[in-house]
Amino acid sequence: MTVPIQRCRSGVPWAVALLLGLGSCVGPRARAGDSAARGDRPNLLLITADDLNYDSVGVYGCTVAGITPNIDRLAGQGLRFTHGHVTIAVCQPSRSVMLTGRYPHRNGARGFEPIRDDVPTLTEELRKAGYLNGILGKVGHLAPVRRFAWDVQLGPTELGHGRVPQRYREEVRKFLQLARRRDRPFFLMANSHDPHRPFAGSAQERQVAKKYNRTYPVVDHAFRPEEIVVPGFLPAALPQVRREIAEYFTSVRRCDQTVGAILEELRAAGMERNTFVVFMSDHGMALPFAKTNVYLASTKVPWIVRWPGKVAASAVDSRHFVSAIDLMATFLEVAGVALPSEMDGRSFLPVLTGGAQAGRDRVLTVFYRTSGRREYPMRCLQGERFGYIRNAWSDGERVFRNESQQGRTFRAMQKAAKSDVAIAERVKLFQRRVPEELYDFVLDPNALRNLVDDPGYAEVLKSMRQQLATELSKTGDPEASLFTVPGGYP
Repeated sequence: MTVPIQRCRSGVPWAVALLLGLGSCVGPRARAGDSAARGDRPNLLLITADDLNYDSVGVYGCTVAGITPNIDRLAGQGLRFTHGHVTIAVCQPSRSVMLTGRYPHRNGARGFEPIRDDVPTLTEELRKAGYLNGILGKVGHLAPVRRFAWDVQLGPTELGHGRVPQRYREEVRKFLQLARRRDRPFFLMANSHDPHRPFAGSAQERQVAKKYNRTYPVVDHAFRPEEIVVPGFLPAALPQVRREIAEYFTSVRRCDQTVGAILEELRAAGMERNTFVVFMSDHGMALPFAKTNVYLASTKVPWIVRWPGKVAASAVDSRHFVSAIDLMATFLEVAGVALPSEMDGRSFLPVLTGGAQAGRDRVLTVFYRTSGRREYPMRCLQGERFGYIRNAWSDGERVFRNESQQGRTFRAMQKAAKSDVAIAERVKLFQRRVPEELYDFVLDPNALRNLVDDPGYAEVLKSMRQQLATELSKTGDPEASLFTVPGGYP
């Protein structure tokens, strides 16, 4: 495979700049005594998975043998959040929230649009403070690229379509060497493209490979349908569902290997103790009732933080809700950098160091439009026990369409719906939805029973409606009026 030469801002290949020590690649060198000098601030490492469900990770309860040993090991070295959520469950807007600390309607990226020019980014603020910024994979999902102040950037082509762990290992090693040579603290966002579609070994992968003349890496173990566990919100009895979930888990395993490669290079470089690490997914799996929605499986993600000597090892936080909108504020506080004004998120550093933080008993999640620019406005308030959803677009006639319908699972569900009443109801709900949904996760963790019409939950429903209206008002949501009372989307 031919790897394109990655160049820094001066136009010099960055690997050459590494050898020659060219300051033009990374900005002005820190002076002795400069507050941004290497020894004063921790390194920052954000590792993301692409479309990884929270319950596909061993420490989050996945029983598939040997699925995520590297992620599990990281959890044993740090703190794992039970209630970690992204703000919006689709790739580009989710990542834009992470690096702006603003809701999509306040940063400009409600769908696959660039952020507004007046919105500060995490990487811009870190560069001002002397940090070296790097990104591996998913470069185009933070747009416009110029606003994210990358000193080093490599897209999926240079990383084996974002699916070759060894390529991540090599590029992380180069980046860490560059940071050491320039004596700079760093922020590295390393993004696996697994387990995003096309799943490893799938017919879709073969089709994409043929269409775009790609070669996807061979996996070391392809899971068989009998080896895996189907998520409870999907019909496990359908053979084609089990087959696709097996392909998904094969991609999950490869994602874990990428995470392991990144962390091994950090350790080998001797930078482990002074690096603040966050691992998370950008949202749930690309299957019905997960990605591109506001269900629990849409926005709840595996979320692990490691900071040796500062964050307790083998710790679990089941009390506080943290959101991707809080990432920018947290990274900046860890780095000792002042926060820009008008951010929606707030740092959860006090939680990481063993304290309590008020107002973290729920999270607001949102959705606006798909990558195909179809408008499906949805809002959700998730608490520890209850989840309340408003589907402003649902009028009984409009049909929901997203990428989760591309694979074997939804087609198998549609076929089975012809003779299975229960599956037919699930298909109908997924395609047309209802204006309101209320779920009790204690009794119904897979959100299979909508309680909106249950008189026993009338007071809960009333309270959740009021709470959602309050949260939308706080965020200045321009579509807030669509979600305050039952009704359709005009």
